[in-house]
Amino acid sequence: MDVLVVVDMQNDFVSGALGTQEAFDIVPCVVGRVVDGLNRGETILFTRDTHEEDYLGTQEGRKLPVPHCIRGTEGWEIIPQLQEYAPHPIDKPTFGSRELGALLRARDEDLRRQRQPGVGKVTLIGVCTDICVLSNALLVKAFLPEAEIVVEAGCCAGVTPQAHRTALEAMRACQITVVGET
Repeated sequence: MDVLVVVDMQNDFVSGALGTQEAFDIVPCVVGRVVDGLNRGETILFTRDTHEEDYLGTQEGRKLPVPHCIRGTEGWEIIPQLQEYAPHPIDKPTFGSRELGALLRARDEDLRRQRQPGVGKVTLIGVCTDICVLSNALLVKAFLPEAEIVVEAGCCAGVTPQAHRTALEAMRACQITVVGET
């Protein structure tokens, strides 16, 4: 089974409170990759950064004092271009999603119990390369050490272009395959 994980393609990261031109620019690539993944039979999973009204009182909020992705707000929603493909995103209160890792490991174990190939490849795309994509790639690698973990660089955007490139190098060092350099 191959899986495509779309990380945090939410309004606040594309056009809202923490939006960047780079994030806006990857939207067509991400939409195209999701459609391509569906056509290939990949399992598509979405993550959604999720904070509560008390965000500024959290450790993350004190270090990044910009309210964003507050549950129930427009900024929290998956961007309109992807909403039809994301009926049940995995809400995560922090950078990496333990729930995503546990879900993928459980599917892998279930497939193997049925004497089928497990999760063979997990591809990640989305934002921000240097925070949530990086964190989730490493978590998935920890939960599925024998699966190939791939990050498609052209379908990712970092907080800055330099942070994006630095994160790609860090993931390479951790045996994550980076394709489609930007």
